Parts: sequence; structure tokens; C-alpha cells
Amino acid sequence: MTKPILPGEVAAAVVDPVAYGTWDGLHQQLAWARANAPLAVAENPDHDPFWLVTRHADVMAIGRDPQRFANAVRPTVLTNRDGEALARAATPGNDGHLIRSLVQMDAPDHMKYRLLTQSWFMPKNLKQVEDRIRQIARETVDKLLATGGECDFARDVAAHYPLHVVMDILGVPPEDEPRMLMLTQQLFGSTDPDLNRSREAITSAEQAIAMLHYVIADFENYFRELTADRRANPRQDIATVIANATIDGGQIPDRELAGYYMIIATAGHDTTSASTAGAIMELAKNPALFERFRAADSDKAGLIEEAIRWTTPVQHFMRTARADVEIGGQQIREGDWLMLNYVSANRDEAVFGDAFAFDPDRAKNQQIAFGFGAHVCLGQHLARMEMRIMMEELLPRLKKLELAGEPARVESVFVGGLKRLPIRFEAA
Repeated sequence: MTKPILPGEVAAAVVDPVAYGTWDGLHQQLAWARANAPLAVAENPDHDPFWLVTRHADVMAIGRDPQRFANAVRPTVLTNRDGEALARAATPGNDGHLIRSLVQMDAPDHMKYRLLTQSWFMPKNLKQVEDRIRQIARETVDKLLATGGECDFARDVAAHYPLHVVMDILGVPPEDEPRMLMLTQQLFGSTDPDLNRSREAITSAEQAIAMLHYVIADFENYFRELTADRRANPRQDIATVIANATIDGGQIPDRELAGYYMIIATAGHDTTSASTAGAIMELAKNPALFERFRAADSDKAGLIEEAIRWTTPVQHFMRTARADVEIGGQQIREGDWLMLNYVSANRDEAVFGDAFAFDPDRAKNQQIAFGFGAHVCLGQHLARMEMRIMMEELLPRLKKLELAGEPARVESVFVGGLKRLPIRFEAA
């Protein structure tokens, strides 16, 4: 069977950080792919060919089948050919993973490590920290209202609230939060000249890998000191759990230890920041919707779920086929690389009626922005709780909300969302 090949403009868009920043044009290309070549190969000069998976059903099918679609074999985030080669040369066992966290693990390691902290992020346990999260939300809203009626919500509010929550749970002191925010933006926004470490456009794999090495080293140095402290002075926080955990009878190896901290410290706030800002942007654009949800007794669940779908902060993950398998009518061969494009899956017209409308009243919102299957996001329940509490605390205290300028998205193929959201508001 001949592999279907995507048109050049579609293949180029899905690997282009600028396309994810401009957004609308990317959606046009992905909509074309869903309708005409929902599972087809993207060929670009600098990347190995990969299957672009655009339909919701196919993304779910691959997500629920970790036995045949691996995380550990090749990079889990799209990497160009030179970048992968450099990463393999620089990593233990030439595995190509600059970070080895839950995301880069397959069974049996994945579940062994996941279970170390999974109970912390279950709804039952999160109820114990709800009051603390609400206090942080109220303090955040107080600061917003003190700005005098205009601010950049993405930069001034959304970036800091979930950061403070996650660092509080993790055990990072408030004075170190700016460092964690900076390093997260440099890690996830490495292709965006407004966010990366150099504040310049990255033009080579060597530049990209070198910059990421510096960022990762900063994280590792910080968490090495935190580990030593928590082993000597254990507390009631996740850092203590990680620092003192054992795997197969011994302490977590240094590389996996750093990866564990990093996945919680980064993904635990950056993605929630993006969805929170996405919700506020849509409310600022729609006065009737804002009036509805500013009512204290309004149910915010639909708003939150739709904001997560609408924003889709984690825009893709890569998988590698372990065996020959048929998906979506196409024959995937062992060793093939696949991009699970969550941006596309969350606009799939076969699943979401009027998929390009922001609709908090969807009867059954099947968004898969948190992933699906064994690797579903560890912090999804915390993210929903944080967003709910922020909306409950913020919206009733506003009388008016509108855009005060043009929003701007992060230029990144991996983790996206708003980097600028100028708003104007009146306090209630």
C-alpha cells in the first residue's frame, strides 16, 4: 500500500512555530487534512517523515495503545533531523531524550514512576488544598484589581496564578517562582524570540540544543539542592515525596529525579495558564457570555472544559510504532513516527458540532487536550480545579471586561497559548 503524502503547505504548517502563533492559517490546513488526508505522511526537508494524525478517533486509538505506540524510542516532541542526532549524541544510551520524565517513559517504568505521586493529584486529595488554592486566587484577583483597570492578563495574571499554586504544592518557596517561570518559558518557548533564553530567532539545531542544555542544567542544579534539603528536612509537599521515593529498592536516579521535578514544575502551570487566558479572552470578546458567567451561581464547568478544548495548550506529542498496525485505514509500519496533533483533534467536525465556535454549552465535551490513555495528564484534575476557583473568584468581582489590544500567541509547535492578552475592565 502506498503511503498518502500531505501537500507541501500542510506539511510545512504543522512543523512551523510561526503557524501555531498565527493560528487561523494552521487551522485551515488541519481542516483540509481532516477532510482529505486525515492520516498521511508529512515530508519536510529538515525532518524525518512522520504520519500526521488529525482525527479525534485516530488520536484516541493511538493514545489507548501504548503497547504498540511507544514514547521512549524517539523524541516525544517534534525534533528536526539534526536536533535528534545532536540529542542522541549527548544523552545516556543515545536515547535522544534531553529530559527523561513520565512523558518519555514506557511500561514498566512509566507506571512505577507515575504511581509515586498520582494520589496527590486525585480529586479526593486535592480537596485538602482547595482552601489554599482559593486563597491564592483571591490574592491574585486583588492584585489584578489594583492595576487600575487595564493589564496584560496573560503576562500579569495567568502566568503567575497556577505557577504559585503548583510551586506551593511542590514545595518551591515564593521567592524562587520567578526563576521557575523564566525557565519554563525558555523550555517550552524555545522557538519564540520573545520567550527563549537568547531572545533571538533560533536558526540552527546546534543553537537550539545548546540553549536547552543551559535551561535543563539550571533546573537540575536547582532541584539538586531542593532534593538534598527534603532528604534532610522532609515536609508535607511533593518535593519530599519525590526526593525520598524509591524505585526497584533504590533512590530515583539523578536523571529521572530531575525529570520528575521538571514535568511537575513546568507542565503543572504553563498549560493551565494558557487555558485560563483563553477563557478570559473569549469572555472579553463576548459581553453576553461574560454577563452569564460573572453570576456567582453560574456553573463554570462548561466554560472551563471549552476553554481547554479551544486553547489546547499541549499541541502535539510524537509516538513511534513498535509493530505493524492499521490505524484509520492506513498501514503503519514498525518504526514509523507519528504526530498526535491535539489542535486538530479538538476541532474535529465529526466530534464537535460547530467546532470553530466557542461553546460552553456542549452537551458532552470530548476534548482531549490532556491526552488520552496511559499517558493522560497527571495534573488534569488540579488544572480544572484551579481554573474553576479562579473564575469563581474573579468574574463576580468584575462589572465589565473587554479586549484592550490584539492578543498574541506563543510561536511554538509544542506548548502554545497566549503570551499577550491586553484587557480593560471595571470592578464590580
